[in-house]
Amino acid sequence: MSELNKEVVDLVWGRTSDGGVSASIFRRWTQGFVFSEYEPTALEQFEGGPCAVIAPVQAFLLKNILFNRESSNWRQLPEEEQKTALCSTLSEILESACASLSTGFCIVTWAKGHSPDTGKLTATEPESQVQTQDKPESSKPLQEQQPTYSAAEDLSFERFHSVLHKRTILSASDLREEVLSLYHSWRGCCGVLLFLYSVILTKGIENIRNEIQDPTEPLVDPVHGHGSQSLVNLLVTGHAVSNVWDGDRECSGMKLHGIHKQASVGFLTLMESLRYCKVGTFFKSPKFPIWILGSETHLSVFFTKEMSLVGPESPSEQARRVFQSFDPEDNGFIPESLLEDVMKALDLVSEPEYVSLVKTKLDPENLGVILLGPFLLEFFPDQDSGIPDSFPIYHYNGLKQSNYKEKVEYVEGTALVLGFEDPMVRTDDTPVKRCLQTKWPYIELLWTTDRSPSLN
Repeated sequence: MSELNKEVVDLVWGRTSDGGVSASIFRRWTQGFVFSEYEPTALEQFEGGPCAVIAPVQAFLLKNILFNRESSNWRQLPEEEQKTALCSTLSEILESACASLSTGFCIVTWAKGHSPDTGKLTATEPESQVQTQDKPESSKPLQEQQPTYSAAEDLSFERFHSVLHKRTILSASDLREEVLSLYHSWRGCCGVLLFLYSVILTKGIENIRNEIQDPTEPLVDPVHGHGSQSLVNLLVTGHAVSNVWDGDRECSGMKLHGIHKQASVGFLTLMESLRYCKVGTFFKSPKFPIWILGSETHLSVFFTKEMSLVGPESPSEQARRVFQSFDPEDNGFIPESLLEDVMKALDLVSEPEYVSLVKTKLDPENLGVILLGPFLLEFFPDQDSGIPDSFPIYHYNGLKQSNYKEKVEYVEGTALVLGFEDPMVRTDDTPVKRCLQTKWPYIELLWTTDRSPSLN
């Protein structure tokens, strides 16, 4: 393999010299972006693994269909509009990942005449044919050169990497044209991987390594085939950081990178309800009411059209975020020595005499700590969140086997968001609900189906 190919492979799959990637894991990643025949705006996932790419693409696809499209019937998408919506979504993610316009965008596709079903790929071909072309060229996809899903059965890991073509594109408008012209490649065999490699080379391998907490950890787990948090973050935010909290944190003299600005679509995880991590506000309160939901092994998408859920950050939400930035262990309190810093960060009166008075009020027993609850109550009492009491919701799970009768369709429901726990409207205790409770502690979910949607 060429050096470039080897670097990409090491980053995505880990160093493969000790036996390579298992054929079964690679095969699970060889699908394209395929729409469900039962839900024209939903992408289908055939097997576990590639949800780390498919779910973020689905989340951005929904954002563009729900909020950038004229038609009111968002669940109906004619084939031509499917093409436009998918390609504009892929372009958007590539643009977000671009480290510098001067270096341009990279598109990875099949070398001419070497897609899996052209019959021109033989075992005797050299395994280092990554062709590079620095100028954009138009490439009208010829149907007979497009790989099919079944072609992946005979496509080995080494053979796939031997016939990739890298193209550099220097403007966003040319990028959008090029992505559109390659629609059949994205839909066909290995379309998900071709897009993933395009994002990685557009971002830059060195840039990704600098952002990942542990540069030796591959983006795809070599044992189970799941994508890492760094991979999900790269696709959602353009930054391959490994954590989900807001901003950077110091830990034992090491800087740990988090999310640096409000994301377009959000991320919530069941792991937070189990207290393994803490998702920050930039992911919990995105620009659009669409959240990728993480379980231990899979990613799905929860969404609604209710824009009031993602209104501007209220003063109390900002205060909570700032307070928690001084409480990296998520203890729910800070040492009283940090109170002045928190008050300064929130532009509250922070003269030493006043801070001392507040300390006495918030820590009457002189325990040396300031609790989050009393702090918010003191400075931001009785704030109405502006969220409606109930609103329509939808859940997407791309895995066929996780859907009723293996039909990939959205599960509809209604959410009730209360200010407190009301035993009269207690619904269920499913993983989906526990995941959502990390953002709305007193949310209740009423689904239109007999069974709750699956996170896995």
